[in-house]
Amino acid sequence: MANRHGMIAGATGTGKTVTLKVMAESFSDAGVPVFLADVKGDLSGMCKPGENSGTVAQRIEALNLFEKGFSLHAYPTTFWDVYGEKGINMRTTISEMGPLLLGRILGLNETQADILTIIFKIADDEGLLLLDTKDLKSMINFVADNAAEYASAYGNMTKASLDVIIRAIVALESEGGEEFFMGPAIKVSELAISEYDGKGRINILDCQKLINNPTMYSTFMLWMLSELYEDMPEVGDLDKPKGVLFLDEAHLIFSEMTPDLIKKITQIIKLIRSKGIGVYFISQSPSDIPEEI
Repeated sequence: MANRHGMIAGATGTGKTVTLKVMAESFSDAGVPVFLADVKGDLSGMCKPGENSGTVAQRIEALNLFEKGFSLHAYPTTFWDVYGEKGINMRTTISEMGPLLLGRILGLNETQADILTIIFKIADDEGLLLLDTKDLKSMINFVADNAAEYASAYGNMTKASLDVIIRAIVALESEGGEEFFMGPAIKVSELAISEYDGKGRINILDCQKLINNPTMYSTFMLWMLSELYEDMPEVGDLDKPKGVLFLDEAHLIFSEMTPDLIKKITQIIKLIRSKGIGVYFISQSPSDIPEEI
């Protein structure tokens, strides 16, 4: 059943985090790699064995768990961080992110988002790779200087709209965007690799700082899903999944989505199961997730 998607829902204090930990460790025991978004900073303990003390010791003794094969052990864990402060720097390039998701991060309106798409198209047509925010700003300035030449082939792009996009990129840089958008881009599909001892590796993304920018957090999670969908091969209905994602604060992922983005993500969520990827959303209420998903 884990090849399907799932949800952990409940009010604060009802045990969502403990449920998430138990499921993640169970997947790891089964050899399935796991990706966790750690919003509150309370998942890192899985890299160390539990302690046989206090109420835990009482429970183990009352149920004779050690005699039944129970053991306290650590799990193979890798820590990631978009900003590179509390884990390996998880980054991508501007080209990999694409204009649709990037426009959402930048908070562009429909007209500005269309112009951003045209800029990506010009860069693609001329074989220019956009790695970081500096590349994108240079590309926008180049298009602004040659707007008259591009107008007949790509449409009119006003200087006012191009200036708005530039300002939005500068704001993104001040929020740490420069650390996220740079090469080489992480290949997300490589996270779905089992550990050498048969356990699935648990990948924990520290999101304590990232969650302060809800739009950046939600767009990053959507980017991960998109990358997995594009990179993973078709495998059909497996005995167990190739990898599982647990996405906390799921209501942020779907808030203020454009119809085009909802349509794209709904398609990915439906079809990514055939790639062997399970997705679990964690939120306080099932109504936080769009009905289509």
